[in-house]
Amino acid sequence: MDRMLTINIFRYNPQDPDSKPHMESFYIDETESMTLFIALNRIREEQDPSLQFDFCCRAGICGQCGMVINGRPNLACKTKTKDLPSQITLLPLPFFKLIGDLSVDTGTWFREMNTHIESWIHTSKEFDPEAEEERMDNELAEQIYELDRCVECGCCLAACGTARMREDFLGAVALNRIARFILDPRDEREEKDYFEIIGNDQGIFGCMGLLGCEDVCPKNLPLQDQLGFLRRKMGFFALKDLKRGKKKTC
Repeated sequence: MDRMLTINIFRYNPQDPDSKPHMESFYIDETESMTLFIALNRIREEQDPSLQFDFCCRAGICGQCGMVINGRPNLACKTKTKDLPSQITLLPLPFFKLIGDLSVDTGTWFREMNTHIESWIHTSKEFDPEAEEERMDNELAEQIYELDRCVECGCCLAACGTARMREDFLGAVALNRIARFILDPRDEREEKDYFEIIGNDQGIFGCMGLLGCEDVCPKNLPLQDQLGFLRRKMGFFALKDLKRGKKKTC
């Protein structure tokens, strides 16, 4: 590797009244198998210890290092510098509250979202730690696992046109979570319960279908398939509910 990388990074500390938003360039020699996560750590260790960015697992699992890389949301730990030009521009994810430089607060938004959609198994069964685990059909378990691979990095929201216009839009990540619980036979919620949460402009009817979420998802989740699945399921429920309402008035 003989390239010298120029990494242009957004710098701003909202906690400092003297801080002004600006771009700052750092120069670093590229090494074998270098990721942006490695490059950012080297910059912080060798050039500027005040640089702020988030990370935890370094393996594409925790979703903490999401940022806009040359105009596209992605994870720094999964992005190799050899796949990028020598000029790299890094910005914080939009949509979320900025903490400083490349660090944003995704936790507050995801906590509120998970509370709003009640992102847990709803069951009347009392938990028995001594009981054997209930078996689940392998094919169904794999379908649920596929949707559970979401790491809540926020890249889908950063690329979502609707989320940029509507602060109350739940986004593809929430719809993916709802689809996961609908599939799960242990969750005893009924269709009307889900419809009350996502049968509105905050949910399935707010999406403009621009596909930005699926394009940038670092886990390659089938997010648009889930939107189509939920729209069909909630649409049939709305029609059945309408028919039931007409019968009552006859």
